[in-house]
Amino acid sequence: MKAFIKLFSNQKGEIYRFLQHYYRSSDNFFLEDISLLEFEKSYQNPIEMAEIIGVFIDNIDDFKITMWVCLDEDVLINVNPNNVNDLICYLYERFPY
Repeated sequence: MKAFIKLFSNQKGEIYRFLQHYYRSSDNFFLEDISLLEFEKSYQNPIEMAEIIGVFIDNIDDFKITMWVCLDEDVLINVNPNNVNDLICYLYERFPY
């Protein structure tokens, strides 16, 4: 099973704005539907999720989106300021490669 993050929003364009902010230095960022209300990205190496989780938390007040992380099948964890440090530490402890 691949780990993934999921973004949700009730406002059209909000996820696009966040991803544009996150990928601002990348020429490889392209979304066909800028009004999407849900976005999912899979990761072969779950450690790579730590970066987007950090950017999400650092900018949580600027975007009306929620983030969920899946590390095990059928288990979604809501990313919020109260659990983000424990979640990132857990990623590095569980997937130390």
